[in-house]
Amino acid sequence: IDVFLARSLLEKLYLFQYPIRPASMTYDDVTHLSAKIKPKQQKVELEMAIDTLNPNYCRSKGEQIALNVDGTCTDETSTYSSKLMDKQTFCSSQAASNVSRYAAAVYKKGELHLTPLHGILQLRPSFTYLDKADAKHREREAANEGGDSSQDEAEDDVKQITVRFSRPETEQARQRRVQSYEFLQKRQAEEHWVHLHYYGLKDSRSEHERQYLFSQGHGLAENTELIKSPSEYLMMLMPPSVEEENVKPVAPSNVLSMAQLRTLPLADQIKILMKNVKVMPFANLMSLLGSGTDSTAVLRCVQQVAMLVQGNWVVKSDVLYPKDTSSPHSGVPAEVLCRGRDFVMWKFTQDRWVVRKEVAAVTKLCPEDVKDFLEHMSVARINKGWEFMLPYDEDFVKKHPDIVQRQHMLWMGIQAKLEKVYNLLKEHLTPKKQEAQSAHPLVVSGEQRVNMAKAKVKQNYGQLEKELQKQRAEMKSNDTSAKMDVASIRIKEEPVSDEEPMDTLAYEGMNNGIVNGLHTEDSVDSLNGHLPGGRIDRVAQELKAFVSSTFKKQFVLTLSELKRLFNLHLASLPPGHTLFSGISDKMLQDMVLDTGCKQILVPFPPQTAASPDELKVYALWEAGDTYDQHRQVLLEIFSKNYRVRRNVIHNQLSQECGEDLNKQEVDRVLK
Repeated sequence: IDVFLARSLLEKLYLFQYPIRPASMTYDDVTHLSAKIKPKQQKVELEMAIDTLNPNYCRSKGEQIALNVDGTCTDETSTYSSKLMDKQTFCSSQAASNVSRYAAAVYKKGELHLTPLHGILQLRPSFTYLDKADAKHREREAANEGGDSSQDEAEDDVKQITVRFSRPETEQARQRRVQSYEFLQKRQAEEHWVHLHYYGLKDSRSEHERQYLFSQGHGLAENTELIKSPSEYLMMLMPPSVEEENVKPVAPSNVLSMAQLRTLPLADQIKILMKNVKVMPFANLMSLLGSGTDSTAVLRCVQQVAMLVQGNWVVKSDVLYPKDTSSPHSGVPAEVLCRGRDFVMWKFTQDRWVVRKEVAAVTKLCPEDVKDFLEHMSVARINKGWEFMLPYDEDFVKKHPDIVQRQHMLWMGIQAKLEKVYNLLKEHLTPKKQEAQSAHPLVVSGEQRVNMAKAKVKQNYGQLEKELQKQRAEMKSNDTSAKMDVASIRIKEEPVSDEEPMDTLAYEGMNNGIVNGLHTEDSVDSLNGHLPGGRIDRVAQELKAFVSSTFKKQFVLTLSELKRLFNLHLASLPPGHTLFSGISDKMLQDMVLDTGCKQILVPFPPQTAASPDELKVYALWEAGDTYDQHRQVLLEIFSKNYRVRRNVIHNQLSQECGEDLNKQEVDRVLK
C-alpha cells in the first residue's frame, strides 16, 4: 500500500472526543448552536441543542433547572430563553500533551493518506449554569436581608479606608508571581475567544474540506519524507542514541553513585563517603575507594574531615553542620550544634556507653538534636543507654600509633574547650564503666539464684506441705525402697568454680513447688547431694539418654542452647522425676563429653557480644553414619576460623576425604 503525507490541513486538524451521549442527544443530527476556541490554549467550547421532544427527556426537571438559573424574569441575559433546559455546553481539555505521533488516515483506491493531528481534545459537560443559579440564590437572600434595614442606616455605615503603597517588586518575587496558579489562570482568561461556525456532516462545505485529507500532489517534491533509501529508512527507525548518552539520569539527593564518585578528586571522595556513612572503619573506607589507592594519601585526607573514635573514623561536626546553617528541629545555629555533637563524640572516646539524658543536661539542646547526634554514631540499647555502633578497631590502632597519638592530642584540645564552654564537672570527665557494670549486672551468680530459690520456697510453704503429704502417700504405695528422710534433705551446693549453675527458676511453678525435684518440711538450707546409690545411677542414665538423643538430632550445640533444651525437657517430665535431683552445668558438660561429643574451640572475635555459654560449642564427633569423616573435617576447619567461605570448605573436604563431593553432599554435611 502506498502511503502519502497530506499537508493541506497541517496545524489545523483536531480530533474531538465526545462523552457518552445521553438518549436525548445524538451527535450525528444534533444542532450545534455555537462554537468558540482559544487557539493558544487549544480550548474549545461547544453549545449543543437538546431534543426536548424526546420521550427520554424529563420536562419537569428541565423546567426546574431553568427556573433555578434564570429565575422568573426573562431577558437577554437569560441562559434558557424558552424557560426549559434545551441546550448543553461542552468544554474541552487536552487528552495528550504530545500528539506528534498521531495522525488521521484515509484509505482510498489502494492508497493511505495521513494528516498529522494538531491536537486531541476531550469534551466534557460544563456546569457553569449551576454557579449562576447559586449566584442568583445569594442575590435573593441578600435582597431579603437588606430590605429590612432603612436607607439612613445604610448611609451612616461609613468604613475607614487604609491606603498602602506597594513596595518595588524583586526579581524573585516576580518569578514566584509569574509561576503562581492565580497568574496562569489570569493569563488564560485574558485570551479572547474566537467564534466559529459549525458545518454539519453532510454540508457541502464539509464535503469540500474533507478533500484536503487527501494528498494534493503525488510528486516527489511533496513526499520526500516518505521516499527514502533502505539505509536512510533504517536510520529513521533506529536513530543513534546520542541524546541518551548525554542525558544522565538524575539520582535522588540521598543516593550516591560509585561510578560518578570515583571521577572526583580523592579528598572529595572521602568527604562525600564520610558525610553519607558518618562512621566507618579505615579498612572499609579503603575498600570503597577502589584498588590501587595510596593508604598514606587516604590517611592524610580523612583526618581533614573525620576524627578517630575507638579506632574508627567519625565525620567531623562542621562537615555535617556547615557555617550559616541551623538545626531543622530547633533552629539552633550550626556553631552550637557542632559543640554539642563534639561533646557526644568525646564521650564515646571515654566509654562505649553514653546516656542521652546526661548529654541533654550538659549541652542544653532539644531532645531531637541530641537524638540525631547519637543516631549518627551509636545504637540504642533498652535500659542501658546508647552504645557505639562499631567495635574497637585494634588493628588500626596497632598499625598507626602516630595517627592515634595525633588524634589523642586533638581530643585533648577539644576536651579543654568543652570544659570551658560547658563547665564540666569531674563526673563528666571520668568514664563510668565500673558503675555501669554494677548498675546493670548481666549475669546472676549461682549463690544469688540459690537465695532466690530459698525465698520462693518459704513463701509457698503451705502449698509445699500439702504436696509433701501427697508425695509421701504415693511413694509409700509405689516404691518403698525410695523412701527418704525429707527432713534431712538440703539444697545441693556446687563447689565454687567458674561454672555457673543453670537457671531453672522459671520452671519452679511447673514442678509443683519442688526444689530440685524434692520436697522439704520445715526449712531449706542447702542440699548435701548424698543420694541413694541406685538413684545416682538412674540420674546418670536419664541424663545420658537425653544428651545422646539431643545430639543425634542437632549434631552441634552451644552450652546455652543445650541448657535451654534441657529446661524444656524438665518441664515435660512429671513431678518427682529423678532428673529434678539437681543437675549443674559441670555435670551436664561432663555427660556431653562422655557420650562421644567434643568441645570445638571456635575462635570467635574478641569483641563479640555473645555470652560465655554461647561461646562453648560441643559437637557429636562420631554418629556412626557415612558422613563422620566429612563432619570431623568440617569441625576442624571451624576450630581454626569462625567464618569460612563455602568454596574453601568444598576444596578442603575434597582434599581430606579423597573424593570429589557434589553440591548436594556438601549441603548435607553443612546442614
